Amino acid sequence: MIFIIFQESIISAIFDWLEINLLPIILSIISILIGILIYRVMRYQINKLVKKEKLAKTTGKNIIRLIKYFIVLIVMSAIIMQFAQTIGLITAMLTLAGGTIIGFATINTLGNAVAGIIIMVSKPFSVGDRILINDKMADIIDIRLVYTILRDLDNIKISIPNQKLLTEEIQNYGKDNTIRISVKVTPGFDEDRENVERVLIKAAKVVPEVLKEPEPYVWINQFQNYAVEYMLFAFIKDINELPRIHSDLHKKVFDECKKNQIDIRTPTLIKTLND
Repeated sequence: MIFIIFQESIISAIFDWLEINLLPIILSIISILIGILIYRVMRYQINKLVKKEKLAKTTGKNIIRLIKYFIVLIVMSAIIMQFAQTIGLITAMLTLAGGTIIGFATINTLGNAVAGIIIMVSKPFSVGDRILINDKMADIIDIRLVYTILRDLDNIKISIPNQKLLTEEIQNYGKDNTIRISVKVTPGFDEDRENVERVLIKAAKVVPEVLKEPEPYVWINQFQNYAVEYMLFAFIKDINELPRIHSDLHKKVFDECKKNQIDIRTPTLIKTLND
């Protein structure tokens, strides 16, 4: 009997609450529906711009994420305002305390989100670019609002917070850019300069990925105690194969110098051993 009375009182309380808060409930549902509608319309328009190539795919995805977070925040605020009078002082204080805790916990997240927006707007790199960061080469896989995903040459995915990414020095090789690579050798002073230059350029031309235009060339960098420092420069376009091509160029330089009897050992060490 007591249970039935208790059950009836609960049901009565629920109906009373629904009757009092009917308008706020309806307005909250309308707010949610409007939020969903606005989100879908904006997502459709942004995807249209991406398909027409008027907006980068990654930028479009990040803008959609940003719009979603913003709409959720607005809708949640609207719902809380509808029930502001009913939730009471204690609930309001708990909400404030919870909001403060969450606020402190999300400072870094907000900082990374702002950094993500800066990256999207300034575009220091794009998806598919190969970059050098912290002496490590990696490809940009995805640029998200809070962090950026890279894949290094060992095929390992790396997630870097955008805030940290903005403070790092990054060399961007791009994905279709022509870049210059170099090999340094130090033959002795007794080696004929023109012969050394000819052999080095020949070595570069043997590597299939080295471009014919611009042509490879050689500079004398400096005079050492017992050697001349030559720098061979060559141009390539296949950024994804950069480490392998660089290695192949070193191999060809070694082979051609050996074939033409150009001694590229360290002359200082040789002289010390001979003495």
